[in-house]
Amino acid sequence: MCAALASAELDDRIERFRRLRDGLEAGLGDIPEARLHCGSSPRLPHTTHVAFCGLIGEELVVRLDLAGFAVSTGAACASGVVEPSRTLLAMGVDPTEALASIRISLGTTNDEAEIARFLPVLAREVEALRELSAAPAVRAVAG
Repeated sequence: MCAALASAELDDRIERFRRLRDGLEAGLGDIPEARLHCGSSPRLPHTTHVAFCGLIGEELVVRLDLAGFAVSTGAACASGVVEPSRTLLAMGVDPTEALASIRISLGTTNDEAEIARFLPVLAREVEALRELSAAPAVRAVAG
């Protein structure tokens, strides 16, 4: 019974995820130097993988977590690993870009309103990290 119900809803869920993902990806285009991975390839409808060149993905993950959004730097099966994604490397993605990447996964509770809240926070945190990386290093003076 449950399997039959899930199967009957599958096409609707796939289309809903695809619509949410496409809206998310359209918004990513407004963030400077955001580089979508595999945007035109056949892929899962609920997952987006994007690099923010010049940043470290793990730092962005922490900032987004503190802002109330859960994202990851790699595949679900590699969570907790701080090294470039083997999949991205095999696709020919530069290791520095791979380390600047995050994975955004959508679930059944996500909706358009949440994506609308997420995109400005993401843009703000990317900009804040860019500003930090451009700031001159402060050196301690031995005295």
